[in-house]
Amino acid sequence: MVKRQRLSCFKGICGCLLLLPLLTLISCSDNDDKHSSSLPQLSAAESSQLLTCTDLAGQFSFANTEITAVETVAAGTLTVGGHDIAEHCLVTGKMNERASWVNTAVEDASYAISFEMRLPVDWNGRFFYQGNGGLDGSVKTAVGAVSGGGYLTNALDMGFAVISSDAGHSGNSPFFGLDPQARLDYGYNAVASLTPMAKALITAAYGRGPDRSYIGGTSNGGRHTMVAATREPEEYDGYMVGAPGFHLPKAAIAQLFGAQQYAKVIEKEGVTPALSGNSSNLNLAFTQEERQLVADAILEKCDALDGATDGMVEDVEGCHNSFNLLTAVPTCTSDRDGTCLSEDQKSAISAIYSGARNSQGEALYNDWPYDPGLISSGWAAWEFDNSVTNRDPVSVAFVFMSPPEDPSVNDDTLGYALDFNMDTDAPKIFETSGIYTESAWSFMTPVNETNLSVLRDRGAKMIVYHGTCDPVFSVNDTTDWYDAVTEANDGDATDFVRFFRVPGMSHSRNGIATDQFDALSALVDWVEKGVKPDRIIATARGDVNNPGGQNTEIPDSWDPNRTRPLCPYPKIAVFTGTDATSDQIEDAANFTCQ
Repeated sequence: MVKRQRLSCFKGICGCLLLLPLLTLISCSDNDDKHSSSLPQLSAAESSQLLTCTDLAGQFSFANTEITAVETVAAGTLTVGGHDIAEHCLVTGKMNERASWVNTAVEDASYAISFEMRLPVDWNGRFFYQGNGGLDGSVKTAVGAVSGGGYLTNALDMGFAVISSDAGHSGNSPFFGLDPQARLDYGYNAVASLTPMAKALITAAYGRGPDRSYIGGTSNGGRHTMVAATREPEEYDGYMVGAPGFHLPKAAIAQLFGAQQYAKVIEKEGVTPALSGNSSNLNLAFTQEERQLVADAILEKCDALDGATDGMVEDVEGCHNSFNLLTAVPTCTSDRDGTCLSEDQKSAISAIYSGARNSQGEALYNDWPYDPGLISSGWAAWEFDNSVTNRDPVSVAFVFMSPPEDPSVNDDTLGYALDFNMDTDAPKIFETSGIYTESAWSFMTPVNETNLSVLRDRGAKMIVYHGTCDPVFSVNDTTDWYDAVTEANDGDATDFVRFFRVPGMSHSRNGIATDQFDALSALVDWVEKGVKPDRIIATARGDVNNPGGQNTEIPDSWDPNRTRPLCPYPKIAVFTGTDATSDQIEDAANFTCQ
């Protein structure tokens, strides 16, 4: 397979370590400790019984930590995949409580890293840190997703002790970004603070610490995990990274760039961009009917590249070489009617897929692959709504900019997104100012992101998965990162990190995809048994009876329970059955990773 060559530059920074700012730029050759052909094999975890639960309230003590409640949770209180989670102990608490560093009319709260930890009575000897998504701000139920959509099990159900946190701030307000310490907690310090405390709590509950420790999450949770891989490489044995926003500040800027392109289309047609609640009218620039037109054109050029015409594009690189929006989709000669795209639409869509750029043509973020999953509702929500409402604009304004913007921006997120200056505003993610002594690029991203030598040499492993139709974090960005990690390890990193692309999957889950899979079990088997994940079987969720929940966007032409192998990049799933026109295309057994 021929790999597509890409190079991203921002503030004049290009080269082997993709998308790193100058102050942290380290040559690929700095990864001096080359991987050996025989890495350590870690032993398997051993099970234990919970020694105490409610007594932990009075017995456990850790620096700057307050346990606020301890209770026994009966079996069946929580369910996953249609079956009950066993009895466990629930511990809630907070760390590093303090007053806010700033005191304004909108930000005068106290802060703490709040958490909950669930400790199974029948423990498998493992610890799982659950990285949560978005801007955090709430303590999600500590169950530990195994990846993808429609979970049939989770880490807690499998017997892990699991911790979840709010990453150092409470509530949905983005104004925590005005507090410099809250920024750092969100970026990396919550994981650094909670990890030793959680292991100590496990020791108090079971009489010993965890044999093996894992961390995982999707989206911002994937970012947390990748950051931990470079900042906490000795703390975890397995890292499960989903749809990683590891370059989140740049990706958020790219969302604003996309909104600006859509706005140009409708403004030229006499429509003023507007919001109604949490939705915008930017979808008028690229309607559902027109997205279906483009999806059909992508499938015409790319569907059969993997040997099966099945509504999925496995060969991302091949599709890049085969599909050209300008020539594959008709250009309107009169009014738009759903059978063509106007020249303005093609210009806007091409610019978005080529990646955000400033007026000098310098890349601000990576490009995206064309994928037929763009017809999904999740894709549309990120492109037309989250890009101009209470997601990306407020993240950029209050968390990633230095100094943060005036709080009044929150009253006009659409205006902020459309007026954001790609020349003068975008570079502020690399800047520091006053009490904001660490830039967003520093606290949000992995440190020297291609050097995973400490993790590698311990025998730890990493599995990364990413949907090819993710509209907010480009799978091409993750692909470039993996290529750079490979280069930094003598051209082969497969003995400790593997990357799986999920065709058609939108952000973290859903889309026109087989998105139900278990990466955590594959990771455990790799870490503790040395079983390399040569493929992970994924299932569609078109069946209303799917215990993990139905994905209503699965096409009627698919078997609702279609399976596919997810293949470690650069391999793709290729049809090797005997009849590509039969039901053989619904079964992963008829596909091999090549």
